[in-house]
Amino acid sequence: MLETYRKHVAERAALGIPPLPLSAEQTSELCELLKQPPAGEEETLLELLRDRVPPGVDQAAYVKAGFLTGIAKGNITSPLVSPKYAVELLGTMMGGYNVHSLIDLLQVESAEIAANATAALSKTLLVYDAFHDVQELAENGNPYAKQVMDAWANAAWFTNRLQLPDSITVTVFKVPGETNTDDLSPAPHATTRPDIPLHALVMLESRQPGSLETIVNLKQKGHPVAYVGDVVGTGSSRKSAINSVLWHIGDDIPFVPNKRSGGYILGSKIAPIFFNTAEDSGALPIECDVTQMETGDVITIHPYKGEITNAAGEVISTFSLKPDTILDEVRAGGRIPLLIGRTLTDKTRTAMGLEPSPLFIRPKLPADTGKGYTLAQKMVGKACGLPGVRPGTSCEPLMTTVGSQDTTGPMTRDELKELACLGFSADLVMQSFCHTAAYPKPVDIKTHHDLPDFINSRGGVSLRPGDGIIHSWLNRMLMPDTVGTGGDSHTRFPLGISFPAGSGLVAFAAALGVMPLDMPESVLVKFTGKLQPGVTLRDIVNAIPYAAMQRGLLTVEKQNKKNVFSGRIMEMEGLPDLKLEQAFELTDATAERSCAGSTIKLSVETTAEYLRSNVALLKNMVARGYGDARTILRRVAKMEQWLANPSLMAADPDAEYVETIEVNLDEIKEPLVAAPNDPDNIKLMSECAGDPIHEVFIGSCMTNIGHYRAAAKILEGAGPVKGRLWICPPTRMDEKQLREEGMYGIFAASGARTEMPGCSLCMGNQARVADGVTVFSTSTRNFNNRMGKDAKVYLGSAELAAVCALLGKIPTVEEYMNIVQNKIDPFAADLYRYLNFNEIPGFEDEGRVIPLEEMPRIEDILGMPAAAGR
Repeated sequence: MLETYRKHVAERAALGIPPLPLSAEQTSELCELLKQPPAGEEETLLELLRDRVPPGVDQAAYVKAGFLTGIAKGNITSPLVSPKYAVELLGTMMGGYNVHSLIDLLQVESAEIAANATAALSKTLLVYDAFHDVQELAENGNPYAKQVMDAWANAAWFTNRLQLPDSITVTVFKVPGETNTDDLSPAPHATTRPDIPLHALVMLESRQPGSLETIVNLKQKGHPVAYVGDVVGTGSSRKSAINSVLWHIGDDIPFVPNKRSGGYILGSKIAPIFFNTAEDSGALPIECDVTQMETGDVITIHPYKGEITNAAGEVISTFSLKPDTILDEVRAGGRIPLLIGRTLTDKTRTAMGLEPSPLFIRPKLPADTGKGYTLAQKMVGKACGLPGVRPGTSCEPLMTTVGSQDTTGPMTRDELKELACLGFSADLVMQSFCHTAAYPKPVDIKTHHDLPDFINSRGGVSLRPGDGIIHSWLNRMLMPDTVGTGGDSHTRFPLGISFPAGSGLVAFAAALGVMPLDMPESVLVKFTGKLQPGVTLRDIVNAIPYAAMQRGLLTVEKQNKKNVFSGRIMEMEGLPDLKLEQAFELTDATAERSCAGSTIKLSVETTAEYLRSNVALLKNMVARGYGDARTILRRVAKMEQWLANPSLMAADPDAEYVETIEVNLDEIKEPLVAAPNDPDNIKLMSECAGDPIHEVFIGSCMTNIGHYRAAAKILEGAGPVKGRLWICPPTRMDEKQLREEGMYGIFAASGARTEMPGCSLCMGNQARVADGVTVFSTSTRNFNNRMGKDAKVYLGSAELAAVCALLGKIPTVEEYMNIVQNKIDPFAADLYRYLNFNEIPGFEDEGRVIPLEEMPRIEDILGMPAAAGR
């Protein structure tokens, strides 16, 4: 084992990174060696046992905990690990497989071992229901359990950690302009994300080559390095982006291999999801003016004064720390450890009849204005058991639906292991494989094989490779007026509200069933007028930032950027009769506005139509053998319960918004596009007319089946397109229906390249466009190098995309309107139909592998009649 391991160490050392954590098999072999250690290997074996085994409920941790427990109880002996040391090492494993062993050791005859177990358990936070076992022992007179309860009540886990100092001197590493998460965690390297040190090697490889060498050199000044930028962390909700930054500027976490915490991140604007993920990871993110900071500058952060000074002692920037609890978060090692630890302390003090601990900075309730609540505030309020929640309130809403996708799923899995999660508390957790199914690498194939079992065994729902895009499926599982989250920035529910997050917070939400939230302010977007000829819903998506720019509320320029939407909830109304598939176009695109979340006011009728369709889809999933069947049918039962008595929340007439933006549809007379290479760079189509287009992509979560019918109608009979056309429907159901309708024959005649349902070019981690081309795409965002190296990317509707493919350029208004009037308008009612699965004969039985008699009975789920709501 050691010879093979040392070879691996040497290979990784050549890359400048540490070895991978030990697997369960390696840990088992290590434990055998520790029983009879080879001469001269003693220190190596102890270091491996202490520092290179993952904590929590990883299988390697299971082996380690069993070995150490055996030594502590005298059933196993090792000349290197005494019973006392074994107990000390059990205390470093965070929670999970070590907890019951430590509780057992509180009851042994050896006072020394019991005392060591007390010390170990006192700093263990992830105890979950085992808390009651310790409480019972304490109440029954066990003195060691009483000491553990006292330590938890006194927050010894917190007070033993250092407070943030009055001043922190750092060296600046600055990336001017905007840094998005694709810069920090490049999509083409997505498969390496769970391997934090390896993935960190590609940070900023395209955005600012040579950055890693610069950071190494800056560290020679003897100070921590602070990451500084004008706009930091926009784009996807990638915990991997924070992981990479902290690998280069953070500190090792004791007893947790290949992961770092801490660090300082300064930005004039820090994207909200990135900010929250930094909080979760123990970093100190600060929004402040960074114009007087340059790479190599030595500056001092004064966290309590809210000032930053240069080497001469001059104040160059000021700031206010947010949220109120940030100092406690940093001290605890992150927001997640603080929440878990503080909850344990509060729970213990309640059980002991004590007042809440004064040690913590408690969130302050904002002043109640006495006004009504917005729709979002009511939804979050309902999830907190309240009528509504005011902006600025720190709360922990119930998470009804949680989504995870495959390029972040392995990280979420690792976070769940660290959280010692063996079962989900969230009502429905879903895992997809939409980013890696089409062109899987060996590591992806392993993920496709292993991750479903991990999710299903905890009560989650796993999709299958080829099923399609996470959002197109997760939306089908939503409950009205509920709250959820997902490890993808486009987890933007058209029903209820979601707050997308990094994989750490997604794991927390899945495991504990709640998620910390500092309730954001809301911006109201109000649609008036009627949709004009030739203008699509995607044009209305682009009209929102366009309208904001006209009022000076949004700028494209990164330095001193204005963005009224950033970190706020966009609440939309004025289009109540939209189908849910259409509504998602609007909510989905709020990711590009850096919104914290979004809502849209819809009608009960369209919502009920959608849920009836979704009930049929979910029942078909169970028939096809998808797991976890009880979780799926529980959601079916709740949908049918809602259908039996349908109702939707609505904003109060006197609800308060930080800003109201009116989008008058009567004034939008032509398509709007996002010009290269910024989703905020909105222009009229006529401003871009004539620009050559080399490749066209029709796909992503921004599309639905109607878009493909419309594109096919435009292409029908026109022969091969000019340039390259990519077609990628969002789900296997869309693909099947389009094939049956003959649309794929039209795509073939046009020379299109059809892709497996999924994300395809949108993320750019697998298939990519040619270098340096100009692209017209229906995808979500057009960051530099995302779809292809040096590609210029326009974003707009599927209809305009098809016209661009036909002409090889962006059309004039006259050219576009002529095609739409002749090929789209006469057939619009037939083209823009959506998949109502309950209206497809025999759909619930399609692909059935579970006989009807073996299906779980829905009437056993929640104890309600199966026929409710039909």
